[in-house]
Amino acid sequence: MKTIVIDARGRSCPEPVIMTKQAIGTLDKSSELHVLLDTTVAKENVKRLFKKEGFRTDIKVQDNDFLIVAQKE
Repeated sequence: MKTIVIDARGRSCPEPVIMTKQAIGTLDKSSELHVLLDTTVAKENVKRLFKKEGFRTDIKVQDNDFLIVAQKE
């Protein structure tokens, strides 16, 4: 399984969403996308994008950061 990691910490919206959308275009069905975020707004916006694109997500909190692990359903 291929894993792509995006570190969008320190970036203001819409940049984390744009970075995630670009990475989605490179995935195949067996790939996983990990997105690191540091704001609740970015987390919610990226989560909404994944839902719209048909991804299953798992959100983990690490210190003050969020990790969204997404895989195509």
